[in-house]
Amino acid sequence: MKQRSPLLEPVTVRNRVKYYRVAVPIYALGDHAPTIHPDAYVHPDAVVIGRVTIGAGSSVWPGAVLRGDDGDIVIGERTSVQDGCVLHTTHVVPTVVGDDCVIGHMVHLEGCTIENRCLVGNGSIVMHRVRVCSGSVVAANSVVLNGTEVPTGALAAGSPAVIKPGKARVEEIDLAAASYVARAKRFRDELRRLD
Repeated sequence: MKQRSPLLEPVTVRNRVKYYRVAVPIYALGDHAPTIHPDAYVHPDAVVIGRVTIGAGSSVWPGAVLRGDDGDIVIGERTSVQDGCVLHTTHVVPTVVGDDCVIGHMVHLEGCTIENRCLVGNGSIVMHRVRVCSGSVVAANSVVLNGTEVPTGALAAGSPAVIKPGKARVEEIDLAAASYVARAKRFRDELRRLD
């Protein structure tokens, strides 16, 4: 039998046992088990349940909960879901986050679509059937109400959010997304528990 690294822990993915780098609370729910790309980083204090897919180079940080019980949660590539986020879904509308996105600390996403190269600022809430189009920003502490579309390059700010066309800075989204890809690599290589 092939020896495995003591740093690798078994997880069930789509009814098959695979190995993930550290002991992470990853749960199947009935027949639904998460699919996590081997190049993704999930912090040991995050929780991933059920119908969740996490793409290559993406990261999920401490205290984040991705609960795919009612429907699918899909995280693209090189996207960060930061500390304390809650991602849920509905029976009808999945929660989809594209590639190269930054989902800031304490964000709540539910039944919405965040397209590629978007930033959702700290403490924001993005609700059912919202579409945040590529290259857009949801400002910190904003509430984007059901059915809203944030157009490409726009800023959604306030509670409820008001759309401000052309106010997003895509270059800042790109820098933030790249910084979390690098940060995830560092944590994957260097994080160790001391107790």
